Amino acid sequence: MTGTAQFVVLSGCSGGGKSTLLEELHRRGHAVVEEPGRRIVAQELASGGGALPWADLAAFARRAIRVALADHGVAASQQGWVFFDRGVLDAAAALHHAGEPAVPGLTLPGLYHPLVFMTPPWPEIYATDLQRQHGFADAVAEYERLCAFYPSHGYRLCILPKLPVRQRADWLLAALADVPPPTSAI
Repeated sequence: MTGTAQFVVLSGCSGGGKSTLLEELHRRGHAVVEEPGRRIVAQELASGGGALPWADLAAFARRAIRVALADHGVAASQQGWVFFDRGVLDAAAALHHAGEPAVPGLTLPGLYHPLVFMTPPWPEIYATDLQRQHGFADAVAEYERLCAFYPSHGYRLCILPKLPVRQRADWLLAALADVPPPTSAI
């Protein structure tokens, strides 16, 4: 990371409110980066491509890694908190789940803030759509994999409470105020 940007990942369960929280943080003036996976799925559906998580998870994950790394590079010019709806480690976890070996250097501590905010499974708000075709059970399984993956790569998890979005954003920002930013950057 360069400049004065501090990168924070919102990860966790699909359909757990990450995108809505990201919109609220953006409304408050913070820089945000939309989820690579949703952008990839939209592009693949529009072009008839096959790098879709339900068709070829490994191809999807490799592409998500490239997109997330590009997002990381572009965001380095920002100042202050930059919030990512998922990131490189989410894609690396998907690649691992697809049975492919880890990509060296992608999961190093310091790529993002050491505290990763996880949206827990929230069945009351979960919904499928054109870009999220998997069921709730698959979303929970992914959440559990991510809850194991991030700490195994040096990150600490902070489970976000199930609150209305404004209160959830307040809670997240207060939690960040209590945690010092990383002292070294990549």
